[in-house]
Amino acid sequence: MKFRNAAWSIFGIGAVAVSVFILYREFRRISFAEVADSLAAITFGNWALAIVATLCAYAALAWYDRIAIQHLGKKVSWLFISLCSFTTYALSHNIGASVISGAVVRYRAYSTRGLSPHEIGLLIVFCSFTFALGTILMGGFVLTIEPEIVQRIADIPVWISFCIGLALLGLVGLYVLGSWLQFPPWQFKRFSVQYPRLPIVMRQVVAGPLELAAAAAIIYFALPATNNPGYLVILGIFLASFTLALLSHAPGGLGVLEVTFLAALHEMDPNDVLAALIVFRLLYLLIPFGIALIVVLLFEKTQLARKDGNATPDQKKLPL
Repeated sequence: MKFRNAAWSIFGIGAVAVSVFILYREFRRISFAEVADSLAAITFGNWALAIVATLCAYAALAWYDRIAIQHLGKKVSWLFISLCSFTTYALSHNIGASVISGAVVRYRAYSTRGLSPHEIGLLIVFCSFTFALGTILMGGFVLTIEPEIVQRIADIPVWISFCIGLALLGLVGLYVLGSWLQFPPWQFKRFSVQYPRLPIVMRQVVAGPLELAAAAAIIYFALPATNNPGYLVILGIFLASFTLALLSHAPGGLGVLEVTFLAALHEMDPNDVLAALIVFRLLYLLIPFGIALIVVLLFEKTQLARKDGNATPDQKKLPL
């Protein structure tokens, strides 16, 4: 386990280093004054649409947790779930190692609502699977509708891309079918994974793609119309870049998003592309990160006040 963690850390550092090196070469042909001009050229209406897309993305992420809570048969208020989910993803997206950082926040929060460590662990796995399901579904959709998109990133024949898309859609269809017909649980060594109820699965099938579609829309709305290849292409590039960023464990996908988009959107002005990614980082990563830190501080202050209120007079006199 320690070797695996070390390997992922080395892989993440390597991915960041390679991305920074490639970015350094790309930045030599980019004028930061022109990037500022590209940012200034984004209209108020497009800023508003990007903000709405951000809110939709985080609402869908909250729905991840809500669906998981329903799967576990627990009752937790929508407000608490939304705050917990928002804080979890805002921190994990920026810190990196999303499974670990997200687990800490969720355990700290949901344990105050009566969930056991085992139930919180299942919730974390369920939310991760919902994201993976959404990525597979959207990836299959994009590759079957726009199979040539893969050639922007890798030299792969269109027919292979199309077949991969069909295979991805088939996996999602098999998962839905397994839930509908209640296939036997998956057995892996000592672990057993049972298919959720069909209503739960159908919510997963909607929530996962909704979050990804909204997140990609932030970048799309921030890009100019000139030479814009269209939303579906932007969505496909976003899926590839965001998946690579998660696999690299780079905090906030540092460098990975930029390299992928700059390489894939070769027909667009790189200054415009970089400006759109700045908008994405600002709305989807940095501002939520700042708000999440405030939420964590207020939550811990509330928990500390409750402990002090339950303490005996002698305990309250004890030094920290």
